[in-house]
Amino acid sequence: MGRVVLSIDAELAWGFHDLEDPPQRRIDRARLGWRRLVEWLDAYEVPATWAVVGHLFLEDCDGHHSSHPAADDGWFAPDPGGTGADCDRWFGPDLIDRIEDADVDHEIGCHSFSHVLFDGETTDRAVAAAELEACREVARDRGIDLESFVFPRNVVGHRDVLVEYDVTCYRGRGPSRWYDRPWLYPVGKFASYSVGRTPPPLVEPTVDEGGLVDVPGSLCLFSFEGMARSLVEPIAGDPVVRKAKRGIDAAAAANGDEICHLWLHPNDLTTPRNVRRLRRILEYLDQRRRETDLRVETMAEVARNVLDAPAEPATERDLGERGFELEPEPEPDPEAPLVRSDRGQSDADAPVASELRNR
Repeated sequence: MGRVVLSIDAELAWGFHDLEDPPQRRIDRARLGWRRLVEWLDAYEVPATWAVVGHLFLEDCDGHHSSHPAADDGWFAPDPGGTGADCDRWFGPDLIDRIEDADVDHEIGCHSFSHVLFDGETTDRAVAAAELEACREVARDRGIDLESFVFPRNVVGHRDVLVEYDVTCYRGRGPSRWYDRPWLYPVGKFASYSVGRTPPPLVEPTVDEGGLVDVPGSLCLFSFEGMARSLVEPIAGDPVVRKAKRGIDAAAAANGDEICHLWLHPNDLTTPRNVRRLRRILEYLDQRRRETDLRVETMAEVARNVLDAPAEPATERDLGERGFELEPEPEPDPEAPLVRSDRGQSDADAPVASELRNR
């Protein structure tokens, strides 16, 4: 019985404040997209994981954040400070209210405090820890425990910091696709979306070496845009709707723990055709959920199911992959007399327990 997960990167202006030429239209209409998304998820009774930038919890700020270790590098220079009434692109407590007041039971997760990239090479651990500390503080003021984390721009790093701050799961990078090569990517992606018939990959949640549950993404719902979309859509229909439907169908037909993990940003919903895409996908998801045993879960629900599941006995292959040395079973002595065991099986034929030595 498969599942669908929908995660949302909710960031307003914080998602672009480090760019030289931010997409102003998307920023200006991001709040409208947020409200629309809450309404449509209510209409189709679809719960989602809203990964919210922590600064949006604030009612006001001084714009400096001098105690943050990234402040000295000018990271917060674009922050105008003030209040949400003055600068509503940088604050969003009213939008978080909408999530909490929705008819469906959404999860509110974490998307860092100020959209810092968690790149282990360019962002040091102290900055990552400060981001999580600030998020935990503002969330707890609302009585929210942050269980899920979505890395800004999907740059995965500093997972040990997530463990330290009691996060249980994150959205990892999805499986590699056949066109994920620099020389092949533009043409390959165009072919995959325009004429390809394969669904997005179903993913299985796994527990990483730190004990966090990785819930990889399957498909970004706004990943085929611009000229490519304008060329394909009038001829073959919306290619992302087609891909999403195939992913939902694959999840509905799955027998194991496979997940179709869809994701988007509220600021994607800035045009009528983008809203139309979302509505068609949600409508189809609702239809397939009613027709099958398909479930829609949040990232936190997936993680709890994984962590609460009884551990399966380790196989010899599993143990070998974890660094255990498996000693070969001794060959039976052909000269030894046959002594029957209680089960009527000779000791020579009975299984011999392998000895394990952990290096």
